[in-house]
Amino acid sequence: MTNIRAVSKLAGVSVATVSRALQKPDMVSDATREKVKKAVEEAGYKPNMMARNFRSKKSFSIMVLVPDVSNPFFGRVISAIQHEARARKHNVILGNTMGKIDLERELAHLLLTNQTDGIIQLSSRYPLSDEDRAAAKSQPIVNCCECVDDDSMPTIQLDNSGAAKAMTEHLLELGHKRIGVIAGPEASPLTTARLEGHMAALKAHRISADQSLIMAGDYSLASGKAAAESLLALTTRPCAIFCCNDEMAIGALHAIREAGLKVPEDISVTGFDDLEFASYTSPALTTVAQPSAAFGAHAISTLFDIMAGLKTQERHLVLPYELIIRGSTGPAPRPN
Repeated sequence: MTNIRAVSKLAGVSVATVSRALQKPDMVSDATREKVKKAVEEAGYKPNMMARNFRSKKSFSIMVLVPDVSNPFFGRVISAIQHEARARKHNVILGNTMGKIDLERELAHLLLTNQTDGIIQLSSRYPLSDEDRAAAKSQPIVNCCECVDDDSMPTIQLDNSGAAKAMTEHLLELGHKRIGVIAGPEASPLTTARLEGHMAALKAHRISADQSLIMAGDYSLASGKAAAESLLALTTRPCAIFCCNDEMAIGALHAIREAGLKVPEDISVTGFDDLEFASYTSPALTTVAQPSAAFGAHAISTLFDIMAGLKTQERHLVLPYELIIRGSTGPAPRPN
C-alpha cells in the first residue's frame, strides 16, 4: 500500500512536511504545497482518516436527526446543512428517526462516543435519554425547525405564530369569515404556534373561533385529503382552508376537485412551507415561505460556535417568514 513515505520521497521533502501540507496547508509555502499535491496524485496516496480522527478525538462529522426524511421541507434544510458543513470540511450523517424516540436516542448516543462531533435536531424533542443527558453537559446540540421548549440547547425556528396570523389575515381581508384549518399533530409545537396565530387573527377581527372547523392531520397528502373531506361534509362548509403545510394543502386541493368544487371560486386554500411544487399546483398554491437555506446556515454556524467553545450570539433565533400569494386564494364567494 502506498504510504506517506512514498509521497515524501517523490516530493523531495520530509514526512513531517508532507503531513503539514495535508493537514495545515497554510503552514507551508505555495511551492511546497504544489509539490506535495503532485506527489500525492502520482503515488495515489489516501490519508488514513481513521488514524487522524483517533489522534484528534474528532470524527469530522455531524449528525442530523430528522423525524421524516421523506418530508420535502426537511430535505431542503438538510441540503443547506450539508452545503455549510462541507464548507467547514465536515461530513453529515443523516439519522432518519421515523419519529421513534428509541431510535432517536440510540443515534444521539453516538455523540458521547466521539462518533460524531455535534448534533442538529430537527424535531421537537431533546435527543438524548435522561441517562445520557446527565453525561452530556455542554455537548454541541442545536435544535432547528421543530423547536423544543428546552433552554439547554440553542434553537432556530420560524415565527410560526406570526406567519399563521398573517395568512389568516390575508383570508379575512378577502372576505372569508368561515375558515377551516388542517393542523399538524396535536403534540407538535408547530401546531400549537400556528393555531395560536390563526386564533389571534380571528380575535382581532372579532370572529368567534369554531372548533368544528379545525381538523388534525399528520403533514401527509393523504391526511390533508381526508381532513378536507371532513370539512366539506359539514352542514355549512368553510369558504377557505388554511393548511399547516403544503403537502396537506395539495391533498385538500384534490378533495375539493373530487367534490366538484373550484379553487378559489368556491373555496380558497393556503399552505405552509413554499415547497418547489407549490407553484406548480393548479391553481398555484398561496403559502408561507420558510427560509430553508437560512435554517441550515444558522444551525451550522451555531453548532460550530459551540464546538469551538464560543458563546452563541443569539441563543433562541427566530427567522422571518414571507407570504407568497398565488392563485389558490381569492375573494370569498357571495352567498346565494
